[in-house]
Amino acid sequence: MYKQLVESNDRAVKEGLSRQVLDPQSRYYGGTIDPGTGIAWVNHTTGTPTDMCYWGAALVNPDSAYYLDEALLARLLLATEFVLRFQHEDGSISPGWTNFHSPPDTAFVIVGYAQLYQLLARKEWQPLQPVLDNMRLFLERTVPVMITGGCHTPNHRWVLCAALGYLHELFGLEEAVQRADHWLAEGMDITPDGEWTERSNGIYSAVSDIMLIHAARLLNRPQLLDPVRQNLHMMVYLVHPSGEVVTDYSGRQDLGSVHDLSPYYLPYAILARSDKDELFAGMAEWAGRSLADPGVCSVNALVRMLLEPELQQPLQAAAPLPVKYEEMLNGDFLRHSYLEQMDDAGHGGRIYHSRLHTDFGAPVARYRDGSTSVTLITETPSFFALRHGAVRLLAVQVASYFYPGYVPMQEMTKLPEGYRLAGEQKKGYYGPVEEALLPPTSRTPVSPWYLLPHQSRPLTHEQTFRVQAEVQRTDEGWTIRLHCDEPAEVMTQVSFIFGSEGSFTSGDLQAADEDCYLWSGGNLRYACGEDWIELTGGGREHLATGVREAKLQNNCKAVLVNAVTPFDKTFSITLSPSMHGE
Repeated sequence: MYKQLVESNDRAVKEGLSRQVLDPQSRYYGGTIDPGTGIAWVNHTTGTPTDMCYWGAALVNPDSAYYLDEALLARLLLATEFVLRFQHEDGSISPGWTNFHSPPDTAFVIVGYAQLYQLLARKEWQPLQPVLDNMRLFLERTVPVMITGGCHTPNHRWVLCAALGYLHELFGLEEAVQRADHWLAEGMDITPDGEWTERSNGIYSAVSDIMLIHAARLLNRPQLLDPVRQNLHMMVYLVHPSGEVVTDYSGRQDLGSVHDLSPYYLPYAILARSDKDELFAGMAEWAGRSLADPGVCSVNALVRMLLEPELQQPLQAAAPLPVKYEEMLNGDFLRHSYLEQMDDAGHGGRIYHSRLHTDFGAPVARYRDGSTSVTLITETPSFFALRHGAVRLLAVQVASYFYPGYVPMQEMTKLPEGYRLAGEQKKGYYGPVEEALLPPTSRTPVSPWYLLPHQSRPLTHEQTFRVQAEVQRTDEGWTIRLHCDEPAEVMTQVSFIFGSEGSFTSGDLQAADEDCYLWSGGNLRYACGEDWIELTGGGREHLATGVREAKLQNNCKAVLVNAVTPFDKTFSITLSPSMHGE
């Protein structure tokens, strides 16, 4: 693993040098251009600090082709000058996307920058001193924004704590520890089964894990490792056989996107050693196979390996990872009792520049049998997803015109050979406001709608739309029974979302849009390579080609089945025998 990272780091050094701006007249002089935007940024992902980590790790590593390379050192010095120029007067940075003068994005950079600074300082190579001076100045300037700054999202708190820990370690700042303790006093946002608030297995769960590992060490709070262990145990059951992480129900931007285990390499490797945990060692090995480069600034694996040389050594005996299991996550979590307390929190269900993540702790079921991997989900547009060899059924969704858009399932109950899910929506009407509650503007020539106390209107004629699904295993694959009784005459649409890489070889399909088809009947077979799945149950009870507010995913293939309430439809999914049960 270590040798592989050194080689990939050297390749990243060369590639980054080709993007560095060397024109002294350019505003981006010394920075490295982000290929996606054509601009040089100071951020922890596509920004110059990430390239600096590659360069610094190569400069001080005798195993690198760039060891003590003075030309590379000169480029690194230019980069440190660029970073200082683009640091705001308040000590923060603006990462180049939606956040500006951002404390949490500054914290991400601090975590990576501080580790690189510590690594370079260990070398005791005099030509490095101007680089170290510039890096230390940047870090000193961040102190005010870290001591006073806030965040947007749950995971940002733990990034801020890690950054505050590094500032404490570098500068001996007790205020940094006090500020971190203020964040930590809010408590850990994780279920007993190990799921973080944002349900972001592809990105932010791994962020929370590694940042709390740093905070535990830097702030001498070993108890912060307990939630990390919970999440790492849970993730054992949230990876498809290919190594793709389950993102079908994420509450962040990794929703439905392809992510691998690489961000989890450091958390698994670090705790596998400290805990002597063979299961974590096995997961670290699996994650390491996805590690194509050392990683971005804040989580650079090679920098950490050079700071902790024991991480360069092969892991101890690794336990075999489970390939056949059925797990229901958060099935016993008292989610509704927490939701019932929300009114007492006082925010009235409103939060600015973020979201409340009320789907936190919603049940998720995972089933794996060899190369077949199934996810059943609540509180997302999709309630079922399946991988079978190379075949990807990314989502099964129900949308309706009752409350235009997708109908998320809110309940999940275990059955002997599967699960029962149910989703309920309510929609009503509102009567006139009592005269005594009307504002003065209602008695003037102009009475704006937005000044009326709508919260005081009485509810009338409320209707309930309830969809139920029974998902059952069979000898050949799975069945999905969907039924809804009332209100009558509600146009409904079931969407099956497949990966774009496969093709349909049978089924009565009519094109509705590019890569979108109405399925009226016949056996629908979707194949990818030698693997396939075959579905029955198509139908077309109305002519709509889509449901308002139910946008289909891009870069996928969608098959739509139209139904009108009341309906009781069963879809069967047969798996190709070459992969079934392996």
